[in-house]
Amino acid sequence: MIKVLIVEDNIAIADLIEISLSNLGYKCTKALSGDKAADLIEQYNYDLILLDIMLPEINGYELMQFIKPLKIAVIFITAKASLADKLKGFNLGADDYLTKPFAIEELIARVQSVLRRTGKACNLLEIDNITINLAGRTVMQNNKQINLTVKEFDLLLTLAENKNILLYREKLYEKIWEKEWCDNTRTIDLHIQRLRKKLNWNKQIKTVYKLGYMLESK
Repeated sequence: MIKVLIVEDNIAIADLIEISLSNLGYKCTKALSGDKAADLIEQYNYDLILLDIMLPEINGYELMQFIKPLKIAVIFITAKASLADKLKGFNLGADDYLTKPFAIEELIARVQSVLRRTGKACNLLEIDNITINLAGRTVMQNNKQINLTVKEFDLLLTLAENKNILLYREKLYEKIWEKEWCDNTRTIDLHIQRLRKKLNWNKQIKTVYKLGYMLESK
């Protein structure tokens, strides 16, 4: 599971980030001061740190110098929006820089982008405009969460892991429902219909007549 440290002295913002990322399967920890963050970084391993600059005790710039030798990915999240501040952040080694106020969808997109670049996104499967979080069993489409049932998620994941490959209806049913195939069941067809509707993927999920389904993707 991806471990994220949120270093933010505004409790409301810290809580919003924590809830949003936790819902996507990330394990989040909060630190409301630079001093507390330094203690946590010494004790635990993190994959990503979301770092405010204007912090009590130790500010974000000072903390960044402590973090840099540890090679942990960092995104600055701050109200300091000048070009000079951004350049300073990047020169200190930040992987990205997001200014407040921000949309949570943009934060999520930047988090996923940084994790991909740093090779930490092993729990994410991307296909077309969909991101599947394997650990959190969540699906994002264009940075918006899509609510799927357990079986819908399993069906989508199976299709995505076997894109451009014909999956026979009987095998899909037996894999996902763990039951022997029955010729007169329409269970899998109904789930495919719901997936197409929720994802607006009428063209991507192809029906192969009398055989099964295929997820077409470049």
